[in-house]
Amino acid sequence: MRHPQTGAPLSRRRFLGVTAGGAVGGAAALSGCAMQVSTGVSSSGETVTLMVKPDDITPELVKQAQKDTGITIIRVDFDITKLIAMLTAGRPPDLVRGVGATDAAYFAARDVMQELDPYFAKSGILRLDDLDPVNDLWRYDGKTQGKGPRYGMAKDFSQDSMFWYNTSAFDKKGVDYPPELEPITYEEWLDNAERLVQRSKGQTTVFGGSYNGLTKGTLLAGLTAAAGGRLFSDDFTRVDFTTPEARKALAWYVEYSRAKVGPSLVQPDPNGWDGPTYQAGRLAMSNSGYWMGGLINTDKKLAEVSRLAPAPVFEGGPRISSCQGGTGMWMPRQAKNKDAAWRIFEWYFGEAPAKSRASGGWGIPTLKSLRSLMPAQEDYQKRVLKVQQKELEHFSVVAFSPYTTGESFEALFNRTAPAAMKGEMSVDALAGQLNSAINEQLKRGKEQVG
Repeated sequence: MRHPQTGAPLSRRRFLGVTAGGAVGGAAALSGCAMQVSTGVSSSGETVTLMVKPDDITPELVKQAQKDTGITIIRVDFDITKLIAMLTAGRPPDLVRGVGATDAAYFAARDVMQELDPYFAKSGILRLDDLDPVNDLWRYDGKTQGKGPRYGMAKDFSQDSMFWYNTSAFDKKGVDYPPELEPITYEEWLDNAERLVQRSKGQTTVFGGSYNGLTKGTLLAGLTAAAGGRLFSDDFTRVDFTTPEARKALAWYVEYSRAKVGPSLVQPDPNGWDGPTYQAGRLAMSNSGYWMGGLINTDKKLAEVSRLAPAPVFEGGPRISSCQGGTGMWMPRQAKNKDAAWRIFEWYFGEAPAKSRASGGWGIPTLKSLRSLMPAQEDYQKRVLKVQQKELEHFSVVAFSPYTTGESFEALFNRTAPAAMKGEMSVDALAGQLNSAINEQLKRGKEQVG
Protein backbone atom coordinates (compact mmCIF):
# COMPACT_ATOMS: atom_id res chain seq x y z
CA MET A 1 0.00 0.00 0.00
CA ARG A 2 2.98 2.31 0.64
CA HIS A 3 4.01 4.62 -2.16
CA PRO A 4 7.70 4.32 -3.05
CA GLN A 5 9.75 7.50 -2.94
CA THR A 6 9.75 7.85 -6.71
CA GLY A 7 6.30 6.33 -7.29
CA ALA A 8 3.37 7.67 -9.21
CA PRO A 9 1.61 10.83 -8.01
CA LEU A 10 -1.04 10.32 -5.39
CA SER A 11 -4.71 10.35 -6.25
CA ARG A 12 -6.51 13.58 -5.50
CA ARG A 13 -9.49 11.51 -4.45
CA ARG A 14 -7.75 10.82 -1.15
CA PHE A 15 -8.15 14.45 -0.18
CA LEU A 16 -11.34 15.73 -1.77
CA GLY A 17 -14.47 16.27 0.30
CA VAL A 18 -13.09 16.90 3.78
CA THR A 19 -10.28 19.37 3.18
CA ALA A 20 -10.96 23.05 3.54
CA GLY A 21 -12.75 24.30 0.45
CA GLY A 22 -13.19 20.76 -0.86
CA ALA A 23 -11.28 21.57 -4.07
CA VAL A 24 -7.73 21.32 -5.27
CA GLY A 25 -5.90 24.00 -7.21
CA GLY A 26 -4.66 23.23 -10.70
CA ALA A 27 -1.19 22.69 -12.08
CA ALA A 28 -0.60 26.42 -12.25
CA ALA A 29 -0.11 26.37 -8.48
CA LEU A 30 2.94 24.16 -8.98
CA SER A 31 5.01 26.37 -11.25
CA GLY A 32 8.53 26.85 -10.02
CA CYS A 33 8.15 24.32 -7.22
CA ALA A 34 10.40 21.51 -8.44
CA MET A 35 12.89 20.41 -5.78
CA GLN A 36 16.58 19.65 -6.07
CA VAL A 37 17.67 16.11 -5.31
CA SER A 38 19.74 15.89 -2.15
CA THR A 39 23.39 14.96 -2.53
CA GLY A 40 23.99 14.89 1.21
CA VAL A 41 24.10 17.67 3.76
CA SER A 42 27.84 17.81 4.21
CA SER A 43 28.25 20.03 1.16
CA SER A 44 27.09 23.62 1.06
CA GLY A 45 24.61 25.01 -1.42
CA GLU A 46 21.69 22.71 -0.56
CA THR A 47 18.18 24.14 -0.81
CA VAL A 48 15.06 23.00 1.02
CA THR A 49 11.53 24.31 0.61
CA LEU A 50 9.38 24.77 3.70
CA MET A 51 5.64 25.32 3.55
CA VAL A 52 4.99 27.21 6.79
CA LYS A 53 3.24 30.23 8.25
CA PRO A 54 5.15 33.50 8.64
CA ASP A 55 5.61 33.11 12.40
CA ASP A 56 7.07 29.61 12.00
CA ILE A 57 10.17 30.71 10.09
CA THR A 58 10.95 34.42 10.12
CA PRO A 59 13.30 36.01 7.57
CA GLU A 60 15.85 36.29 10.39
CA LEU A 61 15.64 32.54 11.02
CA VAL A 62 16.07 31.83 7.30
CA LYS A 63 19.33 33.79 7.40
CA GLN A 64 20.41 32.04 10.59
CA ALA A 65 19.73 28.63 9.04
CA GLN A 66 22.02 29.49 6.13
CA LYS A 67 24.73 30.57 8.57
CA ASP A 68 24.36 27.59 10.93
CA THR A 69 23.83 24.78 8.41
CA GLY A 70 24.92 26.08 5.00
CA ILE A 71 21.46 25.20 3.69
CA THR A 72 19.21 27.73 1.95
CA ILE A 73 15.56 27.75 2.97
CA ILE A 74 12.91 28.71 0.45
CA ARG A 75 9.77 29.59 2.40
CA VAL A 76 6.33 29.04 0.86
CA ASP A 77 3.24 30.28 2.68
CA PHE A 78 1.16 27.43 4.04
CA ASP A 79 -1.97 26.87 1.98
CA ILE A 80 -3.89 23.60 2.18
CA THR A 81 -5.14 23.76 -1.42
CA LYS A 82 -1.66 24.42 -2.79
CA LEU A 83 -0.20 21.71 -0.56
CA ILE A 84 -2.63 19.11 -1.87
CA ALA A 85 -1.93 20.17 -5.45
CA MET A 86 1.81 19.78 -4.86
CA LEU A 87 1.35 16.40 -3.17
CA THR A 88 -0.88 15.03 -5.91
CA ALA A 89 1.56 16.23 -8.59
CA GLY A 90 4.47 14.50 -6.83
CA ARG A 91 6.30 17.79 -6.21
CA PRO A 92 5.80 18.47 -2.51
CA PRO A 93 7.73 20.85 -0.27
CA ASP A 94 10.58 19.27 1.71
CA LEU A 95 8.99 20.10 5.07
CA VAL A 96 5.41 21.11 5.89
CA ARG A 97 3.98 22.70 9.01
CA GLY A 98 1.17 20.83 10.70
CA VAL A 99 -0.82 20.58 13.93
CA GLY A 100 0.05 17.27 15.53
CA ALA A 101 -3.25 16.83 17.35
CA THR A 102 -5.38 17.00 14.19
CA ASP A 103 -3.08 16.72 11.15
CA ALA A 104 -0.70 13.88 11.92
CA ALA A 105 -3.10 10.94 11.69
CA TYR A 106 -4.97 12.55 8.79
CA PHE A 107 -1.94 12.79 6.51
CA ALA A 108 -0.29 9.59 7.75
CA ALA A 109 -3.45 7.62 6.90
CA ARG A 110 -3.15 8.93 3.34
CA ASP A 111 0.42 7.64 2.93
CA VAL A 112 1.93 11.02 2.15
CA MET A 113 4.22 11.34 5.20
CA GLN A 114 7.75 10.01 5.52
CA GLU A 115 8.42 7.80 8.56
CA LEU A 116 11.18 9.54 10.50
CA ASP A 117 12.27 6.74 12.85
CA PRO A 118 15.48 5.98 10.88
CA TYR A 119 16.44 9.65 11.06
CA PHE A 120 15.74 9.91 14.80
CA ALA A 121 17.72 6.70 15.39
CA LYS A 122 20.86 8.24 13.87
CA SER A 123 20.47 11.77 15.27
CA GLY A 124 22.72 13.05 18.01
CA ILE A 125 20.55 16.16 18.37
CA LEU A 126 17.01 14.75 18.50
CA ARG A 127 17.49 11.71 20.73
CA LEU A 128 14.51 9.45 21.38
CA ASP A 129 15.12 9.41 25.13
CA ASP A 130 14.99 13.22 25.13
CA LEU A 131 11.63 13.55 23.34
CA ASP A 132 8.74 14.80 25.44
CA PRO A 133 5.71 12.47 25.30
CA VAL A 134 3.76 15.21 23.49
CA ASN A 135 5.63 14.16 20.36
CA ASP A 136 3.55 10.99 20.38
CA LEU A 137 0.85 13.15 18.79
CA TRP A 138 2.98 12.75 15.66
CA ARG A 139 2.84 8.94 15.78
CA TYR A 140 0.29 6.77 13.96
CA ASP A 141 0.24 2.99 13.60
CA GLY A 142 -2.42 2.81 10.92
CA LYS A 143 -5.21 2.66 13.47
CA THR A 144 -4.51 4.88 16.45
CA GLN A 145 -2.75 8.19 16.98
CA GLY A 146 -0.03 8.09 19.64
CA LYS A 147 1.43 4.72 18.64
CA GLY A 148 3.62 3.46 15.81
CA PRO A 149 6.07 5.30 13.53
CA ARG A 150 6.99 8.95 14.09
CA TYR A 151 5.97 11.24 11.27
CA GLY A 152 6.89 14.63 12.72
CA MET A 153 7.64 16.57 15.86
CA ALA A 154 6.11 19.44 17.80
CA LYS A 155 8.11 22.65 18.04
CA ASP A 156 6.67 23.42 21.50
CA PHE A 157 3.39 22.75 23.26
CA SER A 158 0.96 23.49 26.04
CA GLN A 159 -1.56 21.43 27.95
CA ASP A 160 -4.46 23.30 26.48
CA SER A 161 -7.16 22.53 29.03
CA MET A 162 -5.26 24.48 31.71
CA PHE A 163 -6.40 28.03 32.35
CA TRP A 164 -4.98 31.37 33.37
CA TYR A 165 -6.80 33.63 35.81
CA ASN A 166 -6.47 37.20 37.01
CA THR A 167 -6.41 37.40 40.80
CA SER A 168 -7.60 41.02 40.68
CA ALA A 169 -10.87 39.91 39.09
CA PHE A 170 -11.32 37.24 41.78
CA ASP A 171 -10.55 39.78 44.54
CA LYS A 172 -13.06 42.27 43.16
CA LYS A 173 -15.87 39.70 43.26
CA GLY A 174 -14.76 37.97 46.47
CA VAL A 175 -14.23 34.62 44.73
CA ASP A 176 -11.69 32.19 46.19
CA TYR A 177 -8.69 31.38 44.01
CA PRO A 178 -8.51 27.83 42.64
CA PRO A 179 -6.02 25.55 44.44
CA GLU A 180 -2.51 25.93 43.07
CA LEU A 181 -1.76 22.31 42.16
CA GLU A 182 -5.09 20.48 42.44
CA PRO A 183 -7.81 20.74 39.77
CA ILE A 184 -11.22 22.23 40.32
CA THR A 185 -14.19 20.62 38.57
CA TYR A 186 -15.64 21.90 35.33
CA GLU A 187 -18.82 22.61 37.28
CA GLU A 188 -16.84 24.78 39.73
CA TRP A 189 -15.08 26.53 36.86
CA LEU A 190 -18.43 27.49 35.32
CA ASP A 191 -19.81 28.57 38.68
CA ASN A 192 -16.78 30.82 39.15
CA ALA A 193 -17.21 32.26 35.66
CA GLU A 194 -20.84 33.13 36.45
CA ARG A 195 -19.73 34.93 39.62
CA LEU A 196 -16.85 36.73 37.92
CA VAL A 197 -18.69 38.08 34.87
CA GLN A 198 -19.36 41.82 34.92
CA ARG A 199 -22.21 43.41 32.99
CA SER A 200 -23.44 46.95 32.52
CA LYS A 201 -26.64 48.05 30.77
CA GLY A 202 -27.09 44.66 29.18
CA GLN A 203 -23.53 44.52 27.89
CA THR A 204 -20.75 42.25 29.13
CA THR A 205 -17.87 44.44 30.26
CA VAL A 206 -15.68 41.68 31.75
CA PHE A 207 -15.98 38.04 30.66
CA GLY A 208 -16.07 35.65 33.60
CA GLY A 209 -14.11 33.05 31.67
CA SER A 210 -13.30 31.71 28.22
CA TYR A 211 -13.33 27.98 27.46
CA ASN A 212 -13.29 27.18 23.76
CA GLY A 213 -10.17 25.09 23.20
CA LEU A 214 -8.03 25.31 20.08
CA THR A 215 -10.58 23.53 17.91
CA LYS A 216 -14.05 22.24 18.79
CA GLY A 217 -13.04 18.72 17.82
CA THR A 218 -10.08 18.53 20.20
CA LEU A 219 -12.00 20.43 22.89
CA LEU A 220 -14.93 18.01 22.85
CA ALA A 221 -12.69 14.95 22.55
CA GLY A 222 -10.77 16.18 25.60
CA LEU A 223 -13.90 17.00 27.59
CA THR A 224 -15.32 13.56 26.80
CA ALA A 225 -12.08 11.92 27.96
CA ALA A 226 -12.27 13.97 31.16
CA ALA A 227 -15.77 12.60 31.67
CA GLY A 228 -14.33 9.09 31.40
CA GLY A 229 -15.27 8.22 27.82
CA ARG A 230 -14.24 8.51 24.18
CA LEU A 231 -15.81 10.72 21.55
CA PHE A 232 -14.72 8.51 18.63
CA SER A 233 -15.40 4.82 18.13
CA ASP A 234 -12.49 2.36 18.47
CA ASP A 235 -11.83 2.51 14.72
CA PHE A 236 -12.35 6.31 14.60
CA THR A 237 -15.00 6.02 11.88
CA ARG A 238 -17.83 7.42 14.05
CA VAL A 239 -18.59 9.88 16.80
CA ASP A 240 -21.33 9.37 19.36
CA PHE A 241 -22.45 12.39 21.32
CA THR A 242 -25.25 10.37 22.96
CA THR A 243 -22.99 8.28 25.22
CA PRO A 244 -23.22 9.47 28.85
CA GLU A 245 -19.67 10.85 28.78
CA ALA A 246 -19.88 12.66 25.43
CA ARG A 247 -23.30 14.04 26.27
CA LYS A 248 -21.96 15.33 29.59
CA ALA A 249 -19.14 17.09 27.76
CA LEU A 250 -21.47 18.56 25.15
CA ALA A 251 -24.03 19.64 27.76
CA TRP A 252 -21.35 21.42 29.77
CA TYR A 253 -20.12 23.37 26.75
CA VAL A 254 -23.67 24.27 25.71
CA GLU A 255 -24.37 25.44 29.27
CA TYR A 256 -21.21 27.56 29.18
CA SER A 257 -22.38 29.16 25.93
CA ARG A 258 -25.96 29.71 27.13
CA ALA A 259 -24.75 31.38 30.34
CA LYS A 260 -22.93 34.00 28.25
CA VAL A 261 -20.12 34.23 30.77
CA GLY A 262 -17.51 34.14 28.03
CA PRO A 263 -16.89 34.24 24.28
CA SER A 264 -18.74 31.72 22.14
CA LEU A 265 -20.43 31.35 18.77
CA VAL A 266 -23.40 33.31 20.12
CA GLN A 267 -21.29 35.91 21.94
CA PRO A 268 -18.07 36.40 20.00
CA ASP A 269 -15.07 38.24 21.40
CA PRO A 270 -14.48 41.35 19.24
CA ASN A 271 -10.73 40.71 19.54
CA GLY A 272 -11.08 37.27 17.98
CA TRP A 273 -9.02 35.53 20.66
CA ASP A 274 -8.32 35.68 24.38
CA GLY A 275 -4.92 37.40 24.40
CA PRO A 276 -5.83 41.08 23.91
CA THR A 277 -8.99 40.70 26.02
CA TYR A 278 -7.05 39.20 28.93
CA GLN A 279 -4.36 41.87 28.60
CA ALA A 280 -7.03 44.57 28.78
CA GLY A 281 -8.44 43.20 32.05
CA ARG A 282 -11.69 42.17 30.37
CA LEU A 283 -11.32 38.43 30.91
CA ALA A 284 -11.09 36.87 34.37
CA MET A 285 -10.15 33.33 33.24
CA SER A 286 -8.68 32.17 29.94
CA ASN A 287 -8.62 28.56 28.77
CA SER A 288 -5.14 28.95 27.33
CA GLY A 289 -2.21 26.77 28.33
CA TYR A 290 1.32 27.70 29.33
CA TRP A 291 2.06 29.28 25.93
CA MET A 292 0.05 32.42 26.71
CA GLY A 293 2.57 33.26 29.41
CA GLY A 294 4.76 34.56 26.61
CA LEU A 295 2.16 37.29 26.06
CA ILE A 296 1.32 37.84 29.72
CA ASN A 297 4.99 38.30 30.64
CA THR A 298 5.27 41.33 28.35
CA ASP A 299 3.26 43.25 30.98
CA LYS A 300 4.89 42.80 34.39
CA LYS A 301 1.91 44.20 36.30
CA LEU A 302 -0.42 41.75 34.59
CA ALA A 303 2.03 38.88 35.07
CA GLU A 304 2.21 39.52 38.80
CA VAL A 305 -1.57 39.11 39.24
CA SER A 306 -1.88 36.19 36.81
CA ARG A 307 -1.90 32.54 37.78
CA LEU A 308 -1.85 29.31 35.76
CA ALA A 309 -4.18 26.58 37.03
CA PRO A 310 -4.43 22.84 36.33
CA ALA A 311 -6.91 21.47 33.81
CA PRO A 312 -10.32 20.97 35.45
CA VAL A 313 -11.88 17.55 35.95
CA PHE A 314 -15.44 16.30 35.87
CA GLU A 315 -16.79 15.04 39.18
CA GLY A 316 -15.78 11.38 39.38
CA GLY A 317 -13.83 11.51 36.10
CA PRO A 318 -10.12 10.93 35.44
CA ARG A 319 -7.53 13.68 35.47
CA ILE A 320 -6.78 14.39 31.81
CA SER A 321 -4.49 17.17 30.60
CA SER A 322 -3.91 16.86 26.88
CA CYS A 323 -2.38 19.00 24.16
CA GLN A 324 -4.82 20.19 21.51
CA GLY A 325 -2.10 21.57 19.24
CA GLY A 326 1.47 20.30 19.08
CA THR A 327 2.27 22.37 15.99
CA GLY A 328 5.40 21.26 14.20
CA MET A 329 6.56 19.93 10.85
CA TRP A 330 6.54 16.74 8.79
CA MET A 331 8.39 15.50 5.72
CA PRO A 332 6.42 14.39 2.64
CA ARG A 333 7.21 10.88 1.45
CA GLN A 334 7.98 12.20 -2.04
CA ALA A 335 10.22 15.07 -0.89
CA LYS A 336 13.22 15.35 -3.19
CA ASN A 337 15.80 16.60 -0.70
CA LYS A 338 15.28 14.53 2.43
CA ASP A 339 18.79 14.60 3.90
CA ALA A 340 19.01 18.38 3.79
CA ALA A 341 15.43 18.64 5.02
CA TRP A 342 16.29 16.47 8.02
CA ARG A 343 19.28 18.68 8.81
CA ILE A 344 16.97 21.71 8.88
CA PHE A 345 14.50 19.65 10.95
CA GLU A 346 17.25 18.93 13.52
CA TRP A 347 18.31 22.57 13.58
CA TYR A 348 14.75 23.88 13.96
CA PHE A 349 13.64 21.44 16.65
CA GLY A 350 16.88 20.95 18.56
CA GLU A 351 19.28 23.85 18.07
CA ALA A 352 19.17 27.66 18.08
CA PRO A 353 15.45 28.17 17.22
CA ALA A 354 14.35 25.59 19.79
CA LYS A 355 16.46 27.19 22.53
CA SER A 356 15.07 30.62 21.69
CA ARG A 357 11.48 29.38 21.84
CA ALA A 358 12.08 27.65 25.18
CA SER A 359 13.50 30.77 26.82
CA GLY A 360 10.66 32.96 25.54
CA GLY A 361 7.90 31.26 27.55
CA TRP A 362 5.67 30.81 24.50
CA GLY A 363 5.46 27.06 24.97
CA ILE A 364 6.98 24.05 26.71
CA PRO A 365 10.02 22.76 24.80
CA THR A 366 9.50 19.34 23.27
CA LEU A 367 13.01 18.21 24.20
CA LYS A 368 13.20 17.51 27.92
CA SER A 369 16.81 18.71 27.97
CA LEU A 370 15.65 22.23 27.09
CA ARG A 371 13.21 22.63 29.98
CA SER A 372 15.91 24.32 32.04
CA LEU A 373 15.62 27.27 29.64
CA MET A 374 11.98 27.98 30.55
CA PRO A 375 11.65 31.45 32.17
CA ALA A 376 12.10 31.29 35.94
CA GLN A 377 13.78 34.59 36.84
CA GLU A 378 10.80 36.33 38.44
CA ASP A 379 8.68 35.01 41.31
CA TYR A 380 5.60 34.90 39.09
CA GLN A 381 7.52 32.85 36.52
CA LYS A 382 8.67 30.41 39.21
CA ARG A 383 5.07 30.04 40.37
CA VAL A 384 3.83 29.29 36.86
CA LEU A 385 6.67 26.84 36.27
CA LYS A 386 5.85 24.97 39.48
CA VAL A 387 2.25 24.47 38.36
CA GLN A 388 3.26 23.51 34.83
CA GLN A 389 5.88 20.99 35.90
CA LYS A 390 3.36 19.25 38.16
CA GLU A 391 0.77 19.22 35.37
CA LEU A 392 3.16 17.38 33.04
CA GLU A 393 2.58 14.28 35.17
CA HIS A 394 -1.00 14.19 33.89
CA PHE A 395 -0.35 14.56 30.16
CA SER A 396 -1.95 12.04 27.83
CA VAL A 397 -2.65 11.85 24.12
CA VAL A 398 -6.36 12.17 23.28
CA ALA A 399 -6.48 10.63 19.82
CA PHE A 400 -8.30 12.32 16.93
CA SER A 401 -9.84 10.63 13.88
CA PRO A 402 -7.70 10.37 10.74
CA TYR A 403 -10.84 10.65 8.61
CA THR A 404 -11.52 14.35 9.09
CA THR A 405 -9.63 17.56 9.73
CA GLY A 406 -9.93 19.88 12.69
CA GLU A 407 -11.23 22.59 10.36
CA SER A 408 -13.91 20.36 8.83
CA PHE A 409 -15.14 19.19 12.23
CA GLU A 410 -15.22 22.79 13.41
CA ALA A 411 -17.23 23.94 10.38
CA LEU A 412 -19.95 21.34 10.98
CA PHE A 413 -20.09 22.08 14.70
CA ASN A 414 -20.29 25.83 14.14
CA ARG A 415 -23.12 25.36 11.68
CA THR A 416 -25.17 23.12 14.00
CA ALA A 417 -24.54 24.27 17.58
CA PRO A 418 -25.73 27.92 17.75
CA ALA A 419 -29.39 26.95 17.96
CA ALA A 420 -28.68 24.91 21.09
CA MET A 421 -26.53 27.69 22.52
CA LYS A 422 -29.47 30.09 22.11
CA GLY A 423 -31.81 27.66 23.88
CA GLU A 424 -33.72 26.92 20.67
CA MET A 425 -32.65 23.25 20.56
CA SER A 426 -32.13 20.63 23.26
CA VAL A 427 -28.74 19.09 23.96
CA ASP A 428 -30.11 15.70 22.90
CA ALA A 429 -31.33 17.09 19.57
CA LEU A 430 -27.93 18.72 19.03
CA ALA A 431 -26.19 15.44 19.81
CA GLY A 432 -28.27 13.69 17.18
CA GLN A 433 -27.62 16.31 14.53
CA LEU A 434 -23.89 16.32 15.24
CA ASN A 435 -23.79 12.54 14.98
CA SER A 436 -25.50 12.62 11.59
CA ALA A 437 -23.38 15.41 10.09
CA ILE A 438 -19.98 14.40 11.45
CA ASN A 439 -20.45 10.67 10.83
CA GLU A 440 -21.29 11.38 7.18
CA GLN A 441 -18.07 13.38 6.99
CA LEU A 442 -16.10 10.56 8.63
CA LYS A 443 -17.64 8.04 6.23
CA ARG A 444 -16.44 10.04 3.23
CA GLY A 445 -13.00 10.37 4.79
CA LYS A 446 -12.77 6.62 5.36
CA GLU A 447 -13.75 5.97 1.73
CA GLN A 448 -10.94 8.24 0.56
CA VAL A 449 -8.36 6.38 2.58
CA GLY A 450 -9.71 3.01 1.47
